[in-house]
Amino acid sequence: MAWFRNSPGECTSGHALLRFGVRMTVMLAVSAFGRIEFDRSLAALMWIAMVFCAMVALVRGERAFGGSLNHWDEAVAYAAVLALVNVFA
Repeated sequence: MAWFRNSPGECTSGHALLRFGVRMTVMLAVSAFGRIEFDRSLAALMWIAMVFCAMVALVRGERAFGGSLNHWDEAVAYAAVLALVNVFA
């Protein structure tokens, strides 16, 4: 797995924003065409994404609140979107 060999400083904020956008697009599409309610499936996928981002950040040794966006920031963004989904659900 080549992407684990990168040092934490090599990932730029643009990469993190692109990852977030692609994952959100996929999660919204899966939730929209899923069999269960949109808000429930989106909330479940957000939880999975938060845990995944936190685990990747721990494995890669990324620092929270660093100079550029990383997996910790993505996890916080998913938590914010999850809170927003819960408010409107």
